[in-house]
Amino acid sequence: MSFTVMLQQLLMGFGKSILIFVLTLLFSIPLALPVAFGRMSKNALLRNLIKIYISVMRGTPLMLQLLFLFYAPYVLAGVSLSQTWRITAVIVGFSINYAAYFAEIYRSGIQSMPVGQYEAARVLGYSKNQTFFLIILPQVVKRILPAVTNEVITLVKDTSLAFALSYMELFSIAKQIVAKESTIMPLVIAAVFYYVFNFVVAYAMERLEKNMAYYR
Repeated sequence: MSFTVMLQQLLMGFGKSILIFVLTLLFSIPLALPVAFGRMSKNALLRNLIKIYISVMRGTPLMLQLLFLFYAPYVLAGVSLSQTWRITAVIVGFSINYAAYFAEIYRSGIQSMPVGQYEAARVLGYSKNQTFFLIILPQVVKRILPAVTNEVITLVKDTSLAFALSYMELFSIAKQIVAKESTIMPLVIAAVFYYVFNFVVAYAMERLEKNMAYYR
């Protein structure tokens, strides 16, 4: 296999890795907010259910969760597995896993806000929704951004776990070429791709943090 062909195949896999990354953030970041609210709910049943969900997501390997989601329809209901379900299971698995982590980050940020801000907003005539979305949430986002950045960077590397479902992302293709061609060059190229991807994401998040450091 020529270097050009190898590079083309790895670039195709890299595109799929980026797809996993983008879709996971697209679904998990909004999903984490209601999960965080449930975690802080005064309803004991809801709060405990959310605590169990978060505990399971954080306490078991992501790879195991992906395998469970992929095979569960067949094992439990005899539903045949398709290529479409493969990518669906990958995105669902990543999204619900990362939503649990982001939810705890949100919760820590929300609970760190001084009670006085809620009281001041109430005195000024703001409703609960207005208080949260106009006053509290913008400050929470600023506070939690470093922690969110760490999770986003971790997600870049975790996209390689999709290989567990034989989804042909960057790492899966690199591993396949290594087995076929008996060369480690695909792994080196894949490492460069992951590093550049991570560097760009880290740089973008750093710029975002600086732009939100409006008190400095």
